[in-house]
Amino acid sequence: MLGLGTLTRKVFGTPNDRKVKSVLPLIERINAHELEFEKLTDQGIKDRTEDLAKRALGGESLDDLLPEAFANCREAARRALGLRAFDVQLMGGIFLHQGNIAEMKTGEGKTLVATFPAYLNALTGKGVHIVTVNDYLVRRDADWMGKVFNALGLTCGAVYPGQPEIEKKAAYAASVTYATNNELGFDYLRDNMKSELSDIYQRVHNFAIVDEVDSILIDEARTPLIISGPSQDRSDLYRTIDAVIPLLNETHFKLDEKTRNVTYTDEGNEFLENHLAGAGILPEGQSLYDPESTTIVHHVNQGLRAHKLFTKDKDYIVRDNEVVLIDEFTGRMMAGRRLSDGLHQAIEAKEGADIQPENITLASVTFQNYFRLYDKLSGMTGTASTEAEEFAEIYGLGVVEMPTNRPIARVDDHDAVYRTAREKYAAIVETIKVAHATGQPILVGTTSIEKSEFLSDLLKSADIAHNVLNARQHEQEAQIVGDAGKFGAVTIATNMAGRGTDIQLGGNVDMKVMQALEFDPEAEPEALRKATEAEVAGDKKRVIDAGGLFVLATERHESRRIDNQLRGRSGRQGDPGKSSFYLSLEDDLMRIFGSDRLESVLSKLGMKEGEAIIHPWVNKSLEKAQAKVEGRNFDIRKQLLKFDDVMNDQRKVIFGQRREIMESKDLREITDDMRHQVIDDLVAQFIPAKTYADQWNGEGLYVAAIENLGIDVPVIAWTDEDGVDAEVITERLVKASDEFMAAKAAQFGLENMRQIEKQLLLQTIDAKWREHLLTLEHLRSVVGFRGYAQRDPLNEYKTEGFQLFESMLDSLREDVTQKLAQIRPLSQEEQQAMLARMTAQREATAEAAEPEHEAPAENPATGFVEDDPQTWGNPGRNDLCPCGSGRKFKHCHGEVKV
Repeated sequence: MLGLGTLTRKVFGTPNDRKVKSVLPLIERINAHELEFEKLTDQGIKDRTEDLAKRALGGESLDDLLPEAFANCREAARRALGLRAFDVQLMGGIFLHQGNIAEMKTGEGKTLVATFPAYLNALTGKGVHIVTVNDYLVRRDADWMGKVFNALGLTCGAVYPGQPEIEKKAAYAASVTYATNNELGFDYLRDNMKSELSDIYQRVHNFAIVDEVDSILIDEARTPLIISGPSQDRSDLYRTIDAVIPLLNETHFKLDEKTRNVTYTDEGNEFLENHLAGAGILPEGQSLYDPESTTIVHHVNQGLRAHKLFTKDKDYIVRDNEVVLIDEFTGRMMAGRRLSDGLHQAIEAKEGADIQPENITLASVTFQNYFRLYDKLSGMTGTASTEAEEFAEIYGLGVVEMPTNRPIARVDDHDAVYRTAREKYAAIVETIKVAHATGQPILVGTTSIEKSEFLSDLLKSADIAHNVLNARQHEQEAQIVGDAGKFGAVTIATNMAGRGTDIQLGGNVDMKVMQALEFDPEAEPEALRKATEAEVAGDKKRVIDAGGLFVLATERHESRRIDNQLRGRSGRQGDPGKSSFYLSLEDDLMRIFGSDRLESVLSKLGMKEGEAIIHPWVNKSLEKAQAKVEGRNFDIRKQLLKFDDVMNDQRKVIFGQRREIMESKDLREITDDMRHQVIDDLVAQFIPAKTYADQWNGEGLYVAAIENLGIDVPVIAWTDEDGVDAEVITERLVKASDEFMAAKAAQFGLENMRQIEKQLLLQTIDAKWREHLLTLEHLRSVVGFRGYAQRDPLNEYKTEGFQLFESMLDSLREDVTQKLAQIRPLSQEEQQAMLARMTAQREATAEAAEPEHEAPAENPATGFVEDDPQTWGNPGRNDLCPCGSGRKFKHCHGEVKV
């Protein structure tokens, strides 16, 4: 019997069905233009772009232009790439233009879909950003889809780390720009650390299309992007504390795997006090509970977290004596990304790696707040509906599930649950053996490097040839994924979210052609392609007869999306396929979040060794556990965002003020207002309102006027005059300071004075903002304890954060006024010394703004001659020096000598 919900959906359709139906008339209008656009010449397509752009700038809405623009783009793609977009791809493009997330299954051609809304929105001349998850995809997509945009008469650019400045500027100035989320965020922060408008890369934030939107806006949104500079070195402290942590036993700490939290018990604190006192870290007579011990407590907590919550080859790897984090959702290395608050240093001490100095934050932004800068945002992914609530609440994005171009023919088995991991892995190897014997390609999904390598060893013992794809082999990623659909291929991979390369049955034609051309550059590309297509077609038939791609998952992930990403690799474009999940009661998800009832049912069944339970109820039970974890993670992200919103409002004010200062030709009015406000504050401080003259502090005001305003005026005499009040003294100070600054401007020359004011204002704002960020970090780390006093930590943070911001603005006025009062024209020798310091500062800022790291020393480049720059090649400023020192070029042979 049908349930009420099912019956209602059968009669009225789902909300998603109604959305899909609503755009069908638009699809018909686009298709009606097809014959008209097929008749155009190549130049005619570009001319139509010009015409559409004029109409857009003339006030015609983009919605009205959509049918013609999409028809023009489809024809350009057909000619440039040989790809004619399906109706479902046009539908995806329409929903992207409307500011939604288009959920499209793997292999449905998302890369081409993005060109339609990008082209339409680029007609306004404001630029469009297409965001992908890694640098390989940025370059591949910009090169591939750039042919379409060029055919339409638009420009296309790619932004990537270490790019020469002139190239990056050109890429951002293009009609359509491909970039990673990281590089966009870092460039936004770098732009707001610059002092000249001409140095700024990003234009307005008009429209962004985010590929793998769930990975970028949800998975990566938990960690803010931070540009930082080094602070003091505490390597010895980390190593000393690290030596103590392994001595702890289970009574010394409490570990909560559900919340990924670990804390010391009273016994643990007592144990630590004794050992730290013995090591000379904790002064004699001082307890860990004393206020003076705050820093030590912080570091011993981070040491405990490093040992108990972070696992090598799962959360990070050690490469070339450096700890490199691994993205838990994509399995990729995150070079240059570091954990904050000393946690990364604690892990370095644990692994015996080189301990890098702690950093102070120069600028930071979360992905949530960066992407909310765009006037319009949209996204694509294969899996978004499980997080629809978060997308709607945080970003105002709706999720629309696209129908597939061909019906899905994949068979999804129910989960098989074993009692132990040993039994599970034995069953996995046996299943792979059986499938491999028929030639069926198998993709085995694992959750960590450690588990992928463990399974690899089992397959080697069973004499089964296979490839392994994890963070250690990320350079061969595209190659391994491209070969995963070959007849008889076995591929073990960590999480497959956002890999970007299709697994095509029989093999990837483009990949094979590229490899063949690398091996034999003289080969004829067209003939090579035809031969490769014929070979792959034969292999594809054999793979289809064997059952298509078999996806075998060895564990459930905390997030259903990651499981769906893996499953979605099979059955693309109507291909046959199969997916199975093999689990055990010892898996992390089952152990931490699984139902106790499930375990008791399995034990009562009296299952034999190697037997599994397979039932739809098991699937439902696991999905509930996953939904609970997802809900908890959403709450954490939402709470983090609420706190970051406080800083974000202040960030917008500061960055907006910087922009205004850079755009202004004359800042005299601003600096005059600041100085007059400082005078008001000084008079109010030393001549309080409603007080008698004998209560005034004339001497204090006299000293303050010299220190803050640079003027030596007879303030003490003024306070002794009859009939003089605070207002008169204020007027006299304002007049004297205005005359003093006017004389100073005449000394420097008006043009120079205006430039000095601009640079001084920007430098002071930057210094104050850095201090303010540090203060807010400290406030954020302790404000949670206010909850014990029945006070809402968020409200406390908002209130105190605003007070700190006001205080920062007051001190900003004082600093700017004081510095302007103290400047004087420099002698020639002083000018040269100052120029050298400014050059050094610019270098330091550029270095801090590069979230990269130096690599180990290598051999010198072939032909490198120390004294002959002609032999050095043309390395970028942040590339490794060709001499083989392992240092960046700008710090080695490319160092600027002043």
